[in-house]
Amino acid sequence: MEITYEFEKPIAQLESKLNELKALNEDESMDLQDEIKILENKLQKLIEDIYSKLNSWQKVQLSRHPNRPYTKDYIEALFPDFKELQGDRTYSDDPAIIGGFATWTLPNEKKETVLILGHQKGRTTKSKMKRNFGMAKPEGYRKAIRLMQTANRMKIPVITFIDTPGAYPGIEAEERGQAQAIAESIRIMFTLDVPTLSIVIGEGGSGGALALGIGNQVLMQEYSTYSVISPESCASILWSDSKLSEQASEKLKMNPEHLMNLKLIDAVIKEPKGGAHRDWQETFSLMKNSIHQHLDPYFEMSWSCKKRNSNGQVKIDLKEDRIQKFRNMGLEAVIQSPINQRSES
Repeated sequence: MEITYEFEKPIAQLESKLNELKALNEDESMDLQDEIKILENKLQKLIEDIYSKLNSWQKVQLSRHPNRPYTKDYIEALFPDFKELQGDRTYSDDPAIIGGFATWTLPNEKKETVLILGHQKGRTTKSKMKRNFGMAKPEGYRKAIRLMQTANRMKIPVITFIDTPGAYPGIEAEERGQAQAIAESIRIMFTLDVPTLSIVIGEGGSGGALALGIGNQVLMQEYSTYSVISPESCASILWSDSKLSEQASEKLKMNPEHLMNLKLIDAVIKEPKGGAHRDWQETFSLMKNSIHQHLDPYFEMSWSCKKRNSNGQVKIDLKEDRIQKFRNMGLEAVIQSPINQRSES
């Protein structure tokens, strides 16, 4: 079922007219190419106009759009030889987080192994229940910890895709140590000796997102969100009215442009006009280019954390870079990454 938000309705209406015109044009007795071209240009201008004026709440809606590509979609498009590994070796497997190893091909055709981890939502009612709407339980984070530790021992970089409204808050999750699992995942990510690239592809909600978000580079897609709390929960706490979520989304500063200004993320990954859900192939291409830009430089260094340049030997400590990056968040003098200047891609 196609979901159309209120601000998208003029676009949907024009697309419907365009499709009708294209259907009529299939009749060999009619030539409507000029009219179709005019309508296509009008549609593109309408999309550009609407999406250039989105407010924070509308961007929150886009980050939750059910037709956005999920982690598994990016894996299938960019890492076709992905091998999934399951289970936390303690309790069970959690389908809300998927993880495994895959091959990443550099521009020089050299192939490198990477670990892929990410939250996974479902599309059908059955898969939504199976994936628990992308809300991981303790066993999900413990699976992530197990795989990250394996990657660290094998000197394999880590790429995480973040897309969750938050960690599952149910009683059984709390009984199995939800808070401890999240805290342990954050701690482990700070201790990794390998490069970590964290990418918010939809919702980045609270500690459930941060548990996979301790990256040497933290990126966000253009219409994703990243916040300590959802607008609805924030409105309920501050004003005892979840209907004020639109106002809360403005106050939370949860969109990429706000977080870039606050130096809480390193780059924004552009999306196709109208959002990632409108053109998956272009979205995959933009994502691939961004991963090349932000991950590939790490393959040039020795992971003993030393690299030589024209000025002599420069020591690069990936753990220290990560620690200082997060320690200095919120300060004006933010320490820049030794790999590249953090800027909007």
